Amino acid sequence: MNRRQVLIHSAQLGLGLAARQALGQAGEHAAAPRALPSPDQIAWQDLEVGMFAHFAPNTWQDKESDDLSTPLSAINPAKLDTDQWARTALALGAKYIVFVAKHQGGFCTWQTQTTEYSIRNTPWRGGKGDVVADVAASCRKFGLKLGVYVCPRDDHFGAKTGGICATPELQQRYNTMYRQQLTEVLSRYGEMVEVWFDGSTAAPVSDILAKYQPHAMVFQGPAATIRWVGNEDGIAPNPCWNGISRADARTGTATSLNSDPDGDTWMPNEVDVSIRRPDWFWSTKNENKVLTVDQLLTIYYCSVGRGCQLLLNIPANRDGLLAQPDCDAAAAFGTQLQQRFKKPIAATSGSSDEILLRLPVPTKIDTVILQEDTSRGERVREYRIEGRIGGVWRELGTGTSIGHKRIQPVEPTTVDALRMVATVHQGTPYLRTFAVFNVGVAPPTGWDTKPQVWAADLVGSWSEGKFSLDLTSKIDSAKQYRLRFVPTSGEVKALRTVVLTLHGIPQPNLVKPVAGRRDELTLDITEVGGTVQIAGAVEGAAAGQILLQKL
Repeated sequence: MNRRQVLIHSAQLGLGLAARQALGQAGEHAAAPRALPSPDQIAWQDLEVGMFAHFAPNTWQDKESDDLSTPLSAINPAKLDTDQWARTALALGAKYIVFVAKHQGGFCTWQTQTTEYSIRNTPWRGGKGDVVADVAASCRKFGLKLGVYVCPRDDHFGAKTGGICATPELQQRYNTMYRQQLTEVLSRYGEMVEVWFDGSTAAPVSDILAKYQPHAMVFQGPAATIRWVGNEDGIAPNPCWNGISRADARTGTATSLNSDPDGDTWMPNEVDVSIRRPDWFWSTKNENKVLTVDQLLTIYYCSVGRGCQLLLNIPANRDGLLAQPDCDAAAAFGTQLQQRFKKPIAATSGSSDEILLRLPVPTKIDTVILQEDTSRGERVREYRIEGRIGGVWRELGTGTSIGHKRIQPVEPTTVDALRMVATVHQGTPYLRTFAVFNVGVAPPTGWDTKPQVWAADLVGSWSEGKFSLDLTSKIDSAKQYRLRFVPTSGEVKALRTVVLTLHGIPQPNLVKPVAGRRDELTLDITEVGGTVQIAGAVEGAAAGQILLQKL
């Protein structure tokens, strides 16, 4: 590839100018990527699939958000069986369970002395039960790793998104309580693989994590090592890079929109989605929402198949069991994965911009799986898959990011060899896996889909250089949204003093500028169920309209 071709290819990938120049000047001898994973990040990404488990007073309310109306005397999951949870996790192919030990209502499912709003004040096991302990024991028994979600938000206390309170006095009290809760959970139940701080956390937690769970992946917050993909649909963007700038990583609220293959920090994406989509909690009304096997396969191809982690939620019911329709769908999904990908026709590895895979005899193939040796960074920026048919090489497919894994269906074809040609790369490519399969069935519907983008929707306007919007009625799901400011005349030069408030509390880390745009903002809405308002100033244009897009 000549210098001009390299520059064109890299520009199409959205690479930075410096990276394009380096690629154009140095070609295949360019320096290696700056972003490198830690051993713990590599081990976590190798797990690929985890099971989320939501269980809280919401389960008794048929609601997604705990309205604090359920008397603790009503919470008695007499048949609770976390061994059943673990068996379900194994059936779907998960390697770990992330249990929601505390959701946003503030109810604690372990034996805590920090609040009366906890499992110890219920009749379950005479007030002596501990759901976190049960989950931990089942994980050990069945060879699964354990993760926890300890929500910073706490409606029972009065702490809103990110654990932010209305006054400094309340904030200090809550920080003390939350740190004690986190210490209890992280110190009592053995090694954790993942810790969730949904919506980030105002309370300092880095020291607690370093002391008790130094190897755990951290979802959001000041100590984050992984990031939210940006939606709850189960779809990662394509491409989906692991690199990110250190500045974006430090916000604790970075998403896949912040991806940058030239970034200096490795922060992989996690795709979280519920099997009763879009509901996270079991209710008497959402059994008809259980995803089909084809839908689950689409999610797998669009998450794990794009180099991301998949965290599939299966909620427990009021008995403390995972409902049978959910378990059946999970098991059928796991069976499909085994049937498709248990054993390749052939596989190899290697380091070059062209890697050859010979087949023992001419064989029909329909799927290719690629994995980079990510310990050396994410080096392939664009590639081509070719198959040899009758001595002639024919293009079967193309792609961009590989990273931890890329699943690429191709047209069913009989070939005697394949090759991966890295047409744009940063340093010498290293593949740990180049495997080919004949799964024998068509890829799931929508395997190459992109995240849904709604048409622009007018949500308001600004005048005299100022705006104030109530977006509550427009924000219907936890997702990323984009605001675009369209001036009546002139141009928007900057957006100033922007304040996003959720539930009346400012959330500065959840509103961000859009790279390369002076007239757009991204909103990270990590939860719904409260007011969403935004205000600020527009520089350069006195008046105009404001559009909202759902990313």
